[in-house]
Amino acid sequence: MDAQIAQQTWELENNIIPMDTPPSVAKSKADPSADAIFYYDEAAQAKFQQEKPWTNDPHYFKRVKISALALLKMVVHARSGGTIEVMGLMQGKTDGDAIIVMDAFALPVEGTETRVNAQADAYEYMVDYSQTNKQAGRLENVVGWYHSHPGYGCWLSGIDVSTQMLNQQFQEPFLAVVIDPTRTVSAGKVDIGAFRTYPEGYKPPDDPVSEYQTIPLNKIEDFGVHCKQYYSLDITYFKSSLDCHLLDLLWNKYWVNTLSSSPLLGNGDYVAGQISDLAEKLEQAENHLSHSRFGPLITPPQRKKEEESQLAKITRDSAKITVEQVHGLMSQVIKDILFNSVRQSNKSLTQPSLTEPSDPEPMVES
Repeated sequence: MDAQIAQQTWELENNIIPMDTPPSVAKSKADPSADAIFYYDEAAQAKFQQEKPWTNDPHYFKRVKISALALLKMVVHARSGGTIEVMGLMQGKTDGDAIIVMDAFALPVEGTETRVNAQADAYEYMVDYSQTNKQAGRLENVVGWYHSHPGYGCWLSGIDVSTQMLNQQFQEPFLAVVIDPTRTVSAGKVDIGAFRTYPEGYKPPDDPVSEYQTIPLNKIEDFGVHCKQYYSLDITYFKSSLDCHLLDLLWNKYWVNTLSSSPLLGNGDYVAGQISDLAEKLEQAENHLSHSRFGPLITPPQRKKEEESQLAKITRDSAKITVEQVHGLMSQVIKDILFNSVRQSNKSLTQPSLTEPSDPEPMVES
């Protein structure tokens, strides 16, 4: 029962829902009738490709639906790269203003900590994989690419924007997905973003403020220069009736790893980098404030607003680091109470002491 509650909590945090099941009656088991989304209508897809509705509206695609299978493949692949960027492609179809990602596969690419480059062997692998899928009866086309940003958030850099623009010119509809495996482990929720670029020369309207995310100081310039050249899409996840069974099996198999692992120990370098980046941002904000003191007696309202906004962002970053560390410490304390206390109580029952204990012994982590 506890494992089922934990699995449902994880699915709710990552917004994984059974398809075509009303939220009021959604359960951990999906109805097999919901598997209709996996049917590929070749005629409807060909008609959609001929109509090309996205050419008249640069903001046509607004939603992304990712299967649990594709999500797991992308997250595991991104996590396996560690601090090195990885890259892969996504297969799927379209449904109105939504792009549906059914599956994903990794590419043999050469990556670094800041970029990933596809060579000739990657393109050859891409073609062979797609042809083999067609022969096996998987008719879905490539609908996008994904890559990882280890530790610095989900957004498109200048190179990513150029790559996505090129793909949208020749392979529409096409989607770019970014996953941060480091923040995924730290927060316990998949840190992912889906994006599409605007046509060259298009000036987008003032978009509403999106959800705030922490950008490292050495990436802020690259983020700010290109942030108006693309927009983000809403992401939801779905699972089939078979996915439900597989997730149950995986959850029952790997629950020991969940209990024995700790984000405090596995992400030590990432936390140290976060604190160092926060210190640099504080130093930069302090320099701005010190310069403003020696300027005019009355600070312009716009400049004052910018300074307050900068300090507010630093406060958010600091609070985020604190909350994640507190959650990690709380989980460690709870596990210590559950397992070490039980062990000590069993020891006292099997080996009763002849004398009364004076003070309780401190709990030591095994």
